[in-house]
Amino acid sequence: MTQQPFSRPGAIDLSGLGQPARPPQGATPPAGGGAGGSSYSVVVDEKNFQGLLEQSMTAPVLLVFYSRTRMPESGQLADDLATVVGEHEGRYLLGLVDIDAAPQIAQAMQIPSIPLVVAVVDGRPMPLLQDPLPIDELRTALTQVGQQLTSQGITGRHQPRAAAPGAEGEEDAVDPRYAPAQDALAAGDIDAAVAEYQKLVDANPADVEAAGGLAMAKVMQRTQGVDLNQARAAAAENPDDVDAQTLVADLDMLGGHVEDAFTRLVNLVARTSDKDRDRARDHLLGLFAAVGNDDPRVLAGRRNLASALF
Repeated sequence: MTQQPFSRPGAIDLSGLGQPARPPQGATPPAGGGAGGSSYSVVVDEKNFQGLLEQSMTAPVLLVFYSRTRMPESGQLADDLATVVGEHEGRYLLGLVDIDAAPQIAQAMQIPSIPLVVAVVDGRPMPLLQDPLPIDELRTALTQVGQQLTSQGITGRHQPRAAAPGAEGEEDAVDPRYAPAQDALAAGDIDAAVAEYQKLVDANPADVEAAGGLAMAKVMQRTQGVDLNQARAAAAENPDDVDAQTLVADLDMLGGHVEDAFTRLVNLVARTSDKDRDRARDHLLGLFAAVGNDDPRVLAGRRNLASALF
């Protein structure tokens, strides 16, 4: 089966796609299909695209690029992916990109042809599928991908976006405790998200998910408007400056370089003493919480931190 090429005038800077906006809850299926029917799928537009990519810091995001008019088989692939992703109950979040409805996103991602499925993990996109597979083969493929991710220590899960359409009488699958914070993040209001997560942590310090959400929201808050190149230059010039080093560690986290962030701060702890050491250690512990204390990278980081302290 031949692929349908996607004609594009050139790549578009992702920064031109706008700020994160609240993803559509119970996303409306594209005309002619039901791909929006999963609790773990979102119809992508220019407003929610950046926010969707940021969700890959929590757990993998899949983007399926399709066109029902240019290649009906690609639309069926989108429908089947929504079904299979829903069966994995949060292991993936699916972004449905109709290139006819959202051509700028396809241009920004430099999509050469449809169908195309891209996996985004920790902010890094990787091509996954380029052919419309039968649904049973999709199930096998996503199961294998999940196993590979688990072997690499990537075990996070997404919260459901909404109860699946047609599930009348069932409770909304979204945990109401986290909804205000998640909505604030989706809308790009980082300060409000921090405040909402802080309320949850204050009410229940044992709420691990709220603590992790608060930690990551604070990372986003601290890095708002920061120039990456300037921050790295300042850290290189001042290797023992706690503020400079922790800022670059935060930027590494957002860029998906989790182990680099941990290593930077472990080394900082080893080089400093007294209050500076305490600040570096506490910042590192916050990053551990953002990733999750059961993550193998965190377990390794804790061992390295213990070695640096003693």
